Amino acid sequence: MSKEEIVVNAAGRKVPRAVNGKEQVPFQGVGKFIPEGRKHGPLINSCNNFPSGGDKRAASLKDALRKCSLKDGMTISTHHHFRDGDLLANQVFDAANELKVKDLVWFPSASFPCHQHLIPYLEDGTIHHIEGSMNGPLGRFTSEGKMKGLGVLRSHGGRYQSIQDGEVQIDIAVIGAGCADPFGNANGLEGPSASGLLGFALADSQYAEKVIVATDNMVEFPCVPWQIQGNYVDYTVEMEQIGDPEKIISGTTQITRSPDRLYLADLTARFCEVTGIIRDGFSFQSGAGGTSLAVGEYFRKIMLEKGIKARFARGGSNRYLVSMLEEGLVDYILDGQTFDLEGIRSMRENPHHVWTSPFTSYNYHGKGNFAGMVDVVILGATEIDTGFNANVVTHSDGVLLHGLGGWQNCLFSKTVILPVPLFRDRIPVIRDEVTTLCGPGELIDVVVTERGIAVNPLRKDLQEKVKGSDLPLRSLEELKEEAEKICGVPDRPELADNIVAVVKWVDGTLLDAVWQVK
Repeated sequence: MSKEEIVVNAAGRKVPRAVNGKEQVPFQGVGKFIPEGRKHGPLINSCNNFPSGGDKRAASLKDALRKCSLKDGMTISTHHHFRDGDLLANQVFDAANELKVKDLVWFPSASFPCHQHLIPYLEDGTIHHIEGSMNGPLGRFTSEGKMKGLGVLRSHGGRYQSIQDGEVQIDIAVIGAGCADPFGNANGLEGPSASGLLGFALADSQYAEKVIVATDNMVEFPCVPWQIQGNYVDYTVEMEQIGDPEKIISGTTQITRSPDRLYLADLTARFCEVTGIIRDGFSFQSGAGGTSLAVGEYFRKIMLEKGIKARFARGGSNRYLVSMLEEGLVDYILDGQTFDLEGIRSMRENPHHVWTSPFTSYNYHGKGNFAGMVDVVILGATEIDTGFNANVVTHSDGVLLHGLGGWQNCLFSKTVILPVPLFRDRIPVIRDEVTTLCGPGELIDVVVTERGIAVNPLRKDLQEKVKGSDLPLRSLEELKEEAEKICGVPDRPELADNIVAVVKWVDGTLLDAVWQVK
């Protein structure tokens, strides 16, 4: 890529002027880019084009794709409700390959190791490039420069924004549902492939030119409750199996047993207690990883001791969060995705377990979203630099192994805390500069490590509240220096001169580029 094709954005990162032939807007700073125009709209349809009896079933997935006029260069979207148990996305491109279609754009809400199945289709040109998270084997494949186009990484909210703004125009959306009727009403609450919510497919159902709903649990009309409305659906397909139940729901969502990680969780909760974040009516969000779950359990202990009740918790839901709801410690769970069977049961039964989507939660080009209403969010990171900038998609060797998920969107919460170990595999987490910029440091408030807590100097209010406490307060520079005394100064990753993927900010601008590893 020539120098003329590269620009430096407001974060000081080199990004391309165009991605896969489309002109781009470089990152201009947090809140600086003001969108213009109107929301994208699909073509108008007529009931005359659909069976009056409401039965939209196609004979097979291949037949449905054929009826949708699948052709070279189209954009196909799928969704990660089935996580590492997803069979449907693989079957979509098996069918596309059999139909001898080329240069497709795959637009998933996330990918998982199970999608290694698609690497031959990236190699033979069935799939031109991926616009979505490239996890595990797909990330490594991309980092080695093997994908024909540039990968595009977006947050969950950024994905919704890109669809509604018309930045990505989906030709065919394929939505997998645990339960559906022949008309296309669908939910993820019932059936052998139940996954909980279908919120990640909401924008796709509303804005795609053609919509296919696939299920292995077709029920008589009406499928109630419906999370996807049949009025948006062109074809339905009854399939033998669309998801592997053992891998859809994580059976290993457990609180960490590591003493170091438990100490991190304890420090995080103590910080929230000392600063008064944990108070009656507060709100919080933490992930489903072992450390995040432990933070939630320490929150529970403090809340029980002090008689505190939270107004809402932002999910991903799991059995620990559900138990807090059912014990009366939380008024509402505002759920984005479900991580275990207890989460699905609660979502099905409890009206205080509320279904949400990236539109309500994270879309930056809406009239507000409730990410900014959350008092504290607990997140992770692969790297953090001394300016509090953070990376979540590449590792210190430069290899792309993770997606953004809702991580960027959560940075707009009132207090953002990153509990991270000081080093992993003897590689310091705190660096002079992150390999890939995913979140600007001005939005990250606190970094908690087992060797101390660093508060962003921009948060003078938090610094004042912890003054005189027994919390082990340090600067990021001090923590970095200590890590390097233990592990040595890490080498910078060896990267080639060509870009393999880009990282979008929540407003659709280009935040950073991912460079090929040597």
